[in-house]
Amino acid sequence: MTDPAPDRQWPKAWRFLIVTAFKGLAALGLLMGMILCAALIVTLPLLPRLIEIAHRFATGERDRTARFLGTATRRPPGNAVAITPDTRRDLRWLVLQAGVGMVVGFVAAGTPLGALQNVVIAAFWWTIPDVTTTLAMPVLSWGDALLALATAAGYALVGVLIVPPVARWYAKLSANWLAPPKKSLTERLAEVTETRAAALEAHGTELRRIERNLHDGTQNRLVAVVMHLGMVERALARDPASALPMVHTAQNAATDALAELREVVRGIYPPVLVDRGLSGAVASLAGHCAIPCTVDEHPLPRMPAAVEAAAYFVVAEALTNAVKHSGAERITVSLRDDSGVLVVEVTDDGLGGADEAGGSGLVGIRRRVAAFDGTTTVVSPQGGPTVVRVDIPAGS
Repeated sequence: MTDPAPDRQWPKAWRFLIVTAFKGLAALGLLMGMILCAALIVTLPLLPRLIEIAHRFATGERDRTARFLGTATRRPPGNAVAITPDTRRDLRWLVLQAGVGMVVGFVAAGTPLGALQNVVIAAFWWTIPDVTTTLAMPVLSWGDALLALATAAGYALVGVLIVPPVARWYAKLSANWLAPPKKSLTERLAEVTETRAAALEAHGTELRRIERNLHDGTQNRLVAVVMHLGMVERALARDPASALPMVHTAQNAATDALAELREVVRGIYPPVLVDRGLSGAVASLAGHCAIPCTVDEHPLPRMPAAVEAAAYFVVAEALTNAVKHSGAERITVSLRDDSGVLVVEVTDDGLGGADEAGGSGLVGIRRRVAAFDGTTTVVSPQGGPTVVRVDIPAGS
């Protein structure tokens, strides 16, 4: 990826650092709040909520720095609200943002403001008694005013030359502090072995489900069709008039068998994905959901069939979980392509407290996503909201 033209690079870098300065102030306030919560026993129960806010704050910064650098977001897996390595990493970044981030942001803000201030001084020095430039040089004549203009030009030059590299330096520093640690070869091998075992287990479970559906449903209905046709054959030889009701019964049994077979096929790969794509298929799921559900649509390219099917079943399972357990009044589904990674988020405004060990279907979602080397993140504090997010590499 090539850098943007210099005349467009400086405004982008300046905006990035100005936002960084404000985020530094917010980070400082968040840190002060955490210290107060830890110091005052009465407010200690608020600390987990502040830690959760810190995680969301850090997640937003990961996306912002990735957009500025033009790279993919390096997002850690898991949902950490307790004191975990993810929490410690985000808290260290808050200290960086409250210190270095705020300083570089104010430096970026100071260059245009310093230039503007010196231009105003050079233009109106004669109306302001004892006025000095930002460098504490008195302006008592038009010659001094020219020096003030030169100072303004210096501020502008420093801004144009210094702000872009400083912005890129701090964006890379922030992204590195926020990124999950690189895994060793042993850890990666163990993870691949674990995901492969999960994929094989999920595949075996799926095969058993299909076999059970075919055996208990479709096969029994087809046997009934054969039996009724045998009865029709005997009735035709004995009493042709009595065969017509049996033909209707056999026809109904065949219709039921066909419907059952279609349900099995939909469980393997929903035909709606072929006809309408992932966005249309998810919109269909949302339309049939018992809780009002909206789909936040983003342009999506066609992806491998297995990836689209996995995302479809993730949304279906998450919606089923929300309807059964959340007590929500509203659900939002978001689909987007993030640099070759399919991101699916299902958010409900329910009671929260989702527990993977409670048989809520989250384990099945995690295993299905892990088969694609993807990640599943569940944020579900008591009182809600619940956010189920999966990142599935789309491949090529």
